Amino acid sequence: MSLMHKSFTIDEHYLNSLPFPAFVINQDGQAIIWGKPAEQLFGFSATDIKGNTTPFVHENLLRQLSLETFQNILKNDDNTYIDKVQVDTYTNEEITTALLAKPFTEQGERFILMMFMLPELMINSVSNSSTLVDLKHGLDSTFMTVTLDHDGFILECNAEFLKTSQWTPKRVIGKTFWQLFPDNEVSGKITNTIWRNLNNGHTWQGEVEKITKTGQAYWVLLTAIPTFNLETNEQQFILIEKDITKSKTIQHQLEKIAYIDTETGLMNAHRLEKVISSMIEDDRHFSFVYLSIDKFYTLKELHDQQIEQSLIVEFTNRIKMYFQDSTMARINENDFVVITPLSEWFIQGFLSYLQQHPIYSSNIAVPISISGGITRYPEDQTTFSQLMKASIATISNVREAGGDKIVSLSKATHKALNRKALIEKRLLQALDQKNLKVLYQPQIDVYSDKITTVEALVRWEDEVIGVVSPDELIPIAEETGLINNIGSFMLEKACQQALIWKKSGLDLKVSINSSVREFRDKNMAKSILEMLAKTGCPASLIQIEITEKFALEAEAATFITQQMRKLENEGITFILDDFGIGYGSFRYMQILPIDTLKIDKSFTSSLLKSEKTQKLVHGMVQLGKSMELKIVAEGVEASEQADLLITYGCDAIQGYYISKPVTPEEIEALLVK
Repeated sequence: MSLMHKSFTIDEHYLNSLPFPAFVINQDGQAIIWGKPAEQLFGFSATDIKGNTTPFVHENLLRQLSLETFQNILKNDDNTYIDKVQVDTYTNEEITTALLAKPFTEQGERFILMMFMLPELMINSVSNSSTLVDLKHGLDSTFMTVTLDHDGFILECNAEFLKTSQWTPKRVIGKTFWQLFPDNEVSGKITNTIWRNLNNGHTWQGEVEKITKTGQAYWVLLTAIPTFNLETNEQQFILIEKDITKSKTIQHQLEKIAYIDTETGLMNAHRLEKVISSMIEDDRHFSFVYLSIDKFYTLKELHDQQIEQSLIVEFTNRIKMYFQDSTMARINENDFVVITPLSEWFIQGFLSYLQQHPIYSSNIAVPISISGGITRYPEDQTTFSQLMKASIATISNVREAGGDKIVSLSKATHKALNRKALIEKRLLQALDQKNLKVLYQPQIDVYSDKITTVEALVRWEDEVIGVVSPDELIPIAEETGLINNIGSFMLEKACQQALIWKKSGLDLKVSINSSVREFRDKNMAKSILEMLAKTGCPASLIQIEITEKFALEAEAATFITQQMRKLENEGITFILDDFGIGYGSFRYMQILPIDTLKIDKSFTSSLLKSEKTQKLVHGMVQLGKSMELKIVAEGVEASEQADLLITYGCDAIQGYYISKPVTPEEIEALLVK
């Protein structure tokens, strides 16, 4: 095949010398160099691919190899080994093979050498006189190679290996496979894994640390392949290695930077998580001590310029002196964690130590106050995430009580956190198994005295936890990100039910509550419209209730407003829920496509008890009317409340006075009444 790039290090002759079918592709997925073994295996000739401007590999050969995987291979400096890929031949035959992809740069452009390591070629016979010679000829110029006998003794190796490992042929022949690696537990596990795979007839690939003759460490990307020598009638193994010491050193340096807080020299939160996970794996008991400097930014602004070293460095020095031989980390600007086996009374003594060893600013002691929490593993919490959440909850309680204390996790907080963790776990299961259910609370239109709208409300009664109220469920769902799953579930159920009622001749609108977190997804409007199309529900039957917090963020985020406008144009209406208890703003009421105001139940409940509340509610109604909005009052529990709200001009009322949230069948019964 004639090539555009005549000066490639890898050419067609090189590909033909390899023991496996191979070709070279460019960054667009176009085949550039095509070896004879590849032509024979896949059925595509050099003529078929010559001048082909389409991404040949993606559209013809490796259709199941995702573009994301391809891009990752292209960007990576190291080889990529994929154990199983599906390859489509010219005759549409599907072949399963391992793929070794080696990215490289030529003339400023990126290319990939794709080598298909078929199981039959890896395990089939390799004779010293033919196949093995061809294999070495193709690999020696790029890789280090070592041949082992069936017991793991070194039979031969190439010049590249000798150069890197500093061995001589006389000294290394007869050494064992294991003597090429460091003598430690980690290395022992890896070598045993490699050896087990080889003896089971499997290829192994990965990054491993090796040692030179003098004991100096170096890193390689190792591919270990089982073979069989017909001449000696013995099993053999070939190690193909690429020196990656330079990139590994850079990686270690970057990891050190990524894991160390540069100002204090302590580990950061990322490294702490790894350390904690390792300690948990080893079942080591410890106290997780979270220390937070109160009013830090005020202290820093007042004193940092007058202190010889920074306030944080001075504080860190005192932590190191007091908690000697303990593991320490800086979580953020003013928060630290100490992992220690020390007793609670000793940990709490750190506050006295700070008073005895103060930080001075212009010869005056800086009044440092510390809020701290002690959480024990495994008595209190059992994961890094749980330890962090428990600590933050404890710190919050300490600060509310005035700060300057280090306390253990209280029984009440411990119980609440355990319940929260259980809810998170069970909620995932409930969503998978569709264990959530939807109830509907009706609204009465005051002019027609009919039910025209129902609000869809999620309900969950778990067999382990019991009843989980929406006030408990929704905040946890928002925190964990599961609110999106609940939102999708509620939307689908609401659409299905609205359509059922419409087909039965009942013209009922269904409103659902939506979180701003859901609308941070720029595809939210698209997802809602797709659900309407999927269920066949008219958009005009669906209303979306948002909070003032949602409205404030939507006001500042143009893409959220645009999504709301898009849905409004399709016929969906928006209701501003819980009006009056959030951050009221006339501006977002002008900008956002809000159709209805819903007065919060806290105002309704005190309506008959307070003249000020009556005036306030009356004013809210008049405000909404002046902006041509519909007004709904929720939480109505008595006829006196309903009568008063109607005189103020409310368009609809909702609450236990009308009905509690009920099943669709009970809604239909109410309509009959």
